[in-house]
Amino acid sequence: MPASPITPVILSGGTGTRLWPLSRRDVPKQLQPLMGERTLLQETALRVAPSDRYAPPLVVCNNEHRFIVAEQLRALGIVPREIVLEPVGRNTAPAVAVAALLLARRDPKAAMLVLASDHAIGDVAAFETAVGHAADAAAADRLVTFGIAPTRPETGYGYIERGAPLDGEAGVHAIAGFAEKPDPDEAARRIARGDLWNSGMFLFRASAYLAELERLAPKLLAACQNALDAAVRDLDFLRLAREPFALAPAVAVDVAVMEKTERGAVVPADIGWSDVGSWSALWELGAKDADGNVVLGDVVAQGTVDCYLRSNGPLVAAIGLERHVVVATGDVVLVAPRDEVQRVRDVVAALERQERPEALRHAEVFRPWGWFRTLATGPDFHVKRVHLDPGGRVLLRKHRHATQHWVVADGRARVTLGDDIRELAVGQEISIPAGTPHALDNAGDDALEIVEVQTGRHAGRDAFERLAGQAAAD
Repeated sequence: MPASPITPVILSGGTGTRLWPLSRRDVPKQLQPLMGERTLLQETALRVAPSDRYAPPLVVCNNEHRFIVAEQLRALGIVPREIVLEPVGRNTAPAVAVAALLLARRDPKAAMLVLASDHAIGDVAAFETAVGHAADAAAADRLVTFGIAPTRPETGYGYIERGAPLDGEAGVHAIAGFAEKPDPDEAARRIARGDLWNSGMFLFRASAYLAELERLAPKLLAACQNALDAAVRDLDFLRLAREPFALAPAVAVDVAVMEKTERGAVVPADIGWSDVGSWSALWELGAKDADGNVVLGDVVAQGTVDCYLRSNGPLVAAIGLERHVVVATGDVVLVAPRDEVQRVRDVVAALERQERPEALRHAEVFRPWGWFRTLATGPDFHVKRVHLDPGGRVLLRKHRHATQHWVVADGRARVTLGDDIRELAVGQEISIPAGTPHALDNAGDDALEIVEVQTGRHAGRDAFERLAGQAAAD
């Protein structure tokens, strides 16, 4: 084991198409509670929570998800070492390079455990054993990946061909080769000879990864170094410089390094792993009733077997279905046979061509202070439900064109209106003329809920002017 704790590097990118409509670009699958009360990101963070073995995590995420990621970690009481914001997505190799560069500033030999934030692991004890084997190999400057013991001839995963066991390194094998996603016959052959699924998880020293990048992908490393050198601090985030980071090739760690390095090794791991890549995978992972159904939310099922039935919105009534997926949100209902759910991507692509907002955004829009949801809209009005977390504050601003009317539905509000400050209780209301500076604070210990009605020209459009330099935080 390394002398100092391992730093988990949690990668939270992705666009969220395979689990649409619950997962969307603004809130992809790792930020959703898919299998319980906690999200996949939260489950990942708890699995490697700070301890004698693990240092506080370093998280790399999309700029658009920064407030949700920060809030989900805060809810667990986990203070990350850093939350790094990617200005553009460049796949995993650049993201891991930035993390390695940051860790190497303090300790070049720091061990880093690279984890996707959107995977599920059922056997945490086996995972810990696998991490122990990998850490011992990483201490000898091996670049270690985790190969998953397969349960079926899966065509949706890449494969690792394991070589001979490494002398003196228990549970660790040489890597004989990598293969991209195979056809069914090739997948069956690989299963028969003992190949492993490629999990996309890694453990290595920062210095070892950087040395191989310098040798194998120097342009990528230089772009990441330049993006980090020009990074700026924004609240609790480290924002990478856009132009240099965009010059980094968009390439995975496997392709950039692991397929070419002579230092590679693999730890076979039977840990109940899934990349939670489809609705059918969630049916396989979920707790089933006597009819083989996974049922979540407000659902009534009759004569229905082997289905995944989920409602995050209206009542779902399923009658006479077999091997189907039904997922309802506040604005979308998806119905598909379980063996056709990969075509969800085609639906999202069609909606994007039509410029439909359902392809990209949820009805709820998250902000650092809470969230809001559009309830109704028209040519000259816009109605929203606004939720402020305890301590939440909408900073000073003014709407250029629309008049706003607020009614407190729950909690206590403190409203700054020009030079006037008022406190409002449930049922009380206030009007804010267009062009008037105003701010909103949650004045209570519980969540604040208000109903906002905007009227006038450009109602519902983001025609706010943020005041007192508040744009970055709000």
